Amino acid sequence: MEQITVPQFIENEDKILGPLTVRQFGILFVGGVLIFIVFKLLDFTLFVFAAIIIVATAGTLAFYKVNGRPVHFFIVNIGQTMQRPSLRVWKRNVDRASVRAIRAQEAERLKFFQAGEKEKIAGNVPKKHYVSEQRLSEIALLVDTGGAYHPDSDDKTELF
Repeated sequence: MEQITVPQFIENEDKILGPLTVRQFGILFVGGVLIFIVFKLLDFTLFVFAAIIIVATAGTLAFYKVNGRPVHFFIVNIGQTMQRPSLRVWKRNVDRASVRAIRAQEAERLKFFQAGEKEKIAGNVPKKHYVSEQRLSEIALLVDTGGAYHPDSDDKTELF
């Protein structure tokens, strides 16, 4: 039979530049491009404030983790939770015909369990067998010793 190698550490992202992963490099690259655009469009004082905000946002998205997962997954999950309703109400439209059909099915099921049928069913149920504590400890010892202990042998002190 052909052996197949199973990949390991698949939850770890590939590193491309030192300790940076592809995702982190992409986020930092986009942050750098945004800083360059802001530098060309704004005067120096506004550029400094905008650059601080962009660096903080890019750094958080690239390196911060919430519960061991990147923060952008956390942000996406928050958005999805906000879009979904938190209260779900089931409104079932029931007509009289379906109620009658359900009641008829229940009546048929109850007819099956008449007095004679109950005794027939009860007769087929196997009886419960209880195991004594001594027998249970013997079985446990047999399992623990890997079959070296035999409960029928005369000398129970020597196991091997």
